[in-house]
Amino acid sequence: MTPQEIHLEDFQKVDLRVGEIVSAERVEGTRALVVLRVNLGEEERTLVAGLAPYYTPEELLGKRVIVVVNLEPAVIRGIKSQGMLLAADDGQGNVSLVTVDRDIAPGSKVR
Repeated sequence: MTPQEIHLEDFQKVDLRVGEIVSAERVEGTRALVVLRVNLGEEERTLVAGLAPYYTPEELLGKRVIVVVNLEPAVIRGIKSQGMLLAADDGQGNVSLVTVDRDIAPGSKVR
């Protein structure tokens, strides 16, 4: 199935930023959830992600990831998630965070 095409203007509505994971903890009572604190330069945000089957909290610390910062917040297991980090999933059980390949400041805009 081919994904629906979107207009450039639609894509430009998505605010993608570099974020540095400064803390990570398993969400008690869940199999997959991790609560993260992410430095976005001028602010820190809490994100909830289903990464526990793929990464330990220690492996996540310090990673510079791509975050959708203008996503409507959602409450997941009583925790307010203020964005979404991007990860690739090959459908075969392999998940990989989308990261940057150079040292770039948290909060940098992805374009």
